[in-house]
Amino acid sequence: MAEDWAVGVHAVAAAIDAGEVEQLWVAKERAGDRRIQDVLAAAERQGTALRWAAAAELDRLGVGHQHQGLAARLLPAPARKLSEVLESIPAPGLLLILDGILDPHNLGACLRSAEAAGVHAVLLPKDHACPINATVRKAAAGAASRLPVVVVTNLARSIASLKEQGYWIAGLAGEASADLYQADLRGPLALVLGSEEKGLRRLVREQCDFLWRIPMSGAIESLNVSVAAALALFEARRQRQAQAKTDELR
Repeated sequence: MAEDWAVGVHAVAAAIDAGEVEQLWVAKERAGDRRIQDVLAAAERQGTALRWAAAAELDRLGVGHQHQGLAARLLPAPARKLSEVLESIPAPGLLLILDGILDPHNLGACLRSAEAAGVHAVLLPKDHACPINATVRKAAAGAASRLPVVVVTNLARSIASLKEQGYWIAGLAGEASADLYQADLRGPLALVLGSEEKGLRRLVREQCDFLWRIPMSGAIESLNVSVAAALALFEARRQRQAQAKTDELR
C-alpha cells in the first residue's frame, strides 16, 4: 500500500477530522454499520469525495490490513517545521523522539501512547526509520492524525536545537544507572527512545542530558519499545498532573 492511505474506522475518522482525506472508499456491504455511518456523516461535513466499492476491492487496497469497510486516500502531507511546532506548544512542553523505530506496529503503538499521555509533538528521523504509513496509522488508532509529527533530516541537530529552546533531553537505556521513577519529569522535556535492536545511536545518546532506565525484576532484560514509551510517558503525565494540582492549591 502507498504511504498516502489510511484504513480502519479510527484511523480514517481521525484523518477526516484533520482534513487529510482526498477520497473516502466505503465497502457497500458495510453501509449499515453505525460506526461507518458516523464516519460518512463527518466526511459529508468536510465535503470529502466518496466512492462506494465492494469489500474485495478494499481488500486489495488494504494489502492485508483489516480495513473495517473504510479506506481513505490522503492528501500530500505538508512538511512541519520544528520551530513552528514548538511555538504552538504550551509550557512545559513534553515531546517524544523516536530514534529509528523500524516496525510500523511499534511506531503506531508509540504514537497512540504519546497522544494518550498528552505529548505535544513527536520527532522522527527522515532516514533509517519507518515512515508514517497505513500500518502505522491503523496501529495508532487515529493518533497519527491528531499528533503533530515532525520528520527531521538530522535528529542530533534537532535535539541540539531543542536544548537551545530550554528542553531537557532524556534517553531511555537499559544500561543506565539512573532510575526513571526517581527522575523529575515535570519541566520542558523530550524523551528519546532508540530502535528495537540497537537502541539509541551514539550521536543521539551524546546529546542526551540524562539517561534513565526502567527498573525491572525477573530475567527479561528489556521491554518492547512501545511498552517502554508508554511507561515513561505516563510517569511524566502523573508527575505533571500532581504538579498542576499543587499549583492550584497555592
